[in-house]
Amino acid sequence: MNTPENEPGWERQLLEKIAFASLQEQRAKRRWGIFFKLAGLAYLVAVLLMLVDWGASEQLGDGRHTAVIHVHGTIESSGEGSAQSIGEALRSAFADKGTAGVILRVNTPGGSPVQAGIVHDEIRRLRTKHPQIPLHVVVEDLCASGGYYIAVAADQIFVDKASIVGSIGVLMDGFGFTSAMDKLGVERRLLTAGENKGFLDPFSPQDVKQKEHARVLLREIHQQFIEVVRRGRGQRLKETPDMFSGLMWTGSQSIQLGLADGFGTVGSVARDIIKAERVVDFTIKENIAERFAKRLRAEGAGLGALFGNDRFVLR
Repeated sequence: MNTPENEPGWERQLLEKIAFASLQEQRAKRRWGIFFKLAGLAYLVAVLLMLVDWGASEQLGDGRHTAVIHVHGTIESSGEGSAQSIGEALRSAFADKGTAGVILRVNTPGGSPVQAGIVHDEIRRLRTKHPQIPLHVVVEDLCASGGYYIAVAADQIFVDKASIVGSIGVLMDGFGFTSAMDKLGVERRLLTAGENKGFLDPFSPQDVKQKEHARVLLREIHQQFIEVVRRGRGQRLKETPDMFSGLMWTGSQSIQLGLADGFGTVGSVARDIIKAERVVDFTIKENIAERFAKRLRAEGAGLGALFGNDRFVLR
């Protein structure tokens, strides 16, 4: 009786079978590995596509519409709250042949006086260039400081009765660590070329002359803010002694003071004031990389505030 062991060359045949089976198994593993990698990549792409707000899709349609631009969060030099982004959105909205009117949907605590001033001036320029296209502001939760600086360039300001409006003032904040350093036995070694180069350094005793100089700067920027409000609101403004003190008011109170014109939402203003109920969003959206960079900047700004980086803020 012949058995595999009695056949000539059976060892070689067995090894070939084992090698072939191993090769088949490796190929199968490789195919499954490629499959799972492609599946993971497809999932990642799908998630990224869902996270990205393409924004421009609404602008592809033709016809008469109301253009809406969102002004939300802190007004700063980068991102959606920058003069560059808001200005670009404004120019696109006014240039669109179907735009019957523009609404700025505002929900911001304020921010940079420079960025707010640039947006304010751009609104006035575009209104002069396109006098047939009105621009209104609709305030949601908050329209304070830099947000209101922008808003007064509009034809009309609409609010909710519970909106918070105002804070017409300027601040410059920071911290001083000199007492803590004395207790810890820490010595500050600051070398400058120019006696005021270490202006309001948080690790040095406060200099009286520098403090007064900062107050002069604050008063000048505050006065610029007041003049912008008076020019924008004109005879509608019912000035009170504390109107420009930095206080804020409800939407109902702001109407009584002439800081706002009436109650309204994006939908009601588009439908009843502009007479173009169809709304198209022209807001310039941040991409994922910009959002990530903004988060890093926010964390850095928190550390900067802790160590006393002074800056002027309309807030």
